[in-house]
Amino acid sequence: MVTAMKWITGGMEAVLGVPIIGASIIVGNLWAPLGFMAVMHIITLLLALSAGRSLTGSILGIITSVIGWIPFVGMFMHIITAFALVTSAIRGK
Repeated sequence: MVTAMKWITGGMEAVLGVPIIGASIIVGNLWAPLGFMAVMHIITLLLALSAGRSLTGSILGIITSVIGWIPFVGMFMHIITAFALVTSAIRGK
C-alpha cells in the first residue's frame, strides 16, 4: 500500500511540476490542489511510518504543499518531490 501511495503522490506531483499545466491546475482550482496534496502526503506519511518505510518523500511533499503557491519555487519543489517519491517507490523503501 505504501509503494502504491508513493507512486500515486509522485505522479500527481510530477503533473503539478509541469510549468503551464501544473500552474493552471493549481490556480484554476484556487489552490485547493495544494491542500488535497497535503492530505495525500500526510496519509502516505502515516502509512510509511507504520510500515517502517522511508518518510523523506512524504515530508518533502508536505513542505511542497505549504510553499507550492510561490511561483517557480513551487514548480521546482513539485519536481523534486516527484523525483523523491518515485525513487523511493522504485527502491521499495
